[in-house]
Amino acid sequence: MKNIQERHFTYLMLLAMLFWGGGWTALKILTYNLPMDVIIFWRFFLMSLAFLPILYFFRIPFELEWNSFKYILASSVLNISFMVSSFMGIKYGYAGAGSVIITTFSPIMTFLLVAILFRERLQTRQYFGLLLGLIGGYILLQLNDFAHFLNSSNLYFLLCATIWAGVTVLSQHSQKHIHPVHYSFAISLIATLVTFLYAKDAALGAVFEQGIEFWVAMIYLAVFGQAIATTIFFIASGKLGSQKTSSFMFLVPLFALFSAWLILDEPLQMHIIIGGTISMLAVYFINKR
Repeated sequence: MKNIQERHFTYLMLLAMLFWGGGWTALKILTYNLPMDVIIFWRFFLMSLAFLPILYFFRIPFELEWNSFKYILASSVLNISFMVSSFMGIKYGYAGAGSVIITTFSPIMTFLLVAILFRERLQTRQYFGLLLGLIGGYILLQLNDFAHFLNSSNLYFLLCATIWAGVTVLSQHSQKHIHPVHYSFAISLIATLVTFLYAKDAALGAVFEQGIEFWVAMIYLAVFGQAIATTIFFIASGKLGSQKTSSFMFLVPLFALFSAWLILDEPLQMHIIIGGTISMLAVYFINKR
């Protein structure tokens, strides 16, 4: 019975990683016609709506304390910043490249942030992982041409990875005070309110003039790529263990590259494949027990 349950959650995790990977292609489609502030507001608004049936399913009393509110507020600011940076990067760059850079660099940046803040001593394999991370980053970001890097979308992708490292650290500590699903919903709700105040004078109703491709991408990104995928990840973490579920993250760049190639006809750039592979190895050595 236990093996059957683990198999079911394994399939669900594969589905969640596919949703996450495809989210970058969906975001690229959304950048074609409407301005950033409109897209970001509707993304958070639909995401908040998508969490309502999930909250009903869990039926856990929603309790908001000051300790949890601190984390929620800080994460909301970082989430909005992440969306702005990712939108700018994807708009002017490749969705596949952005997904690989962000998803492989984020855990490395998180590890560095934790090591610096909490002054953790590193082990030999972790130093080796960081060295691999530097090599992978050099190839991924094309730092051999620094002038090109400063004027490319890769700078936005690197900023995204750094911001998400902060989000990860905050979310880990927040679980002592609030349920992960409540935490994600509260972040989305606050981000919706903040982005509405910023975008209220923009043409928010312009989304209703868009075609089916736009709405498929928007619903996919907000509902499947965020609310559903995140909920699956949190549930599976409790059933399969955090170490096993985190290993599934290596599939996100692969799914993202494949979806960008299949749907957007983006080229499979060799420096992204090589640098991404080395960076994934770096994450493996850093997190290996």
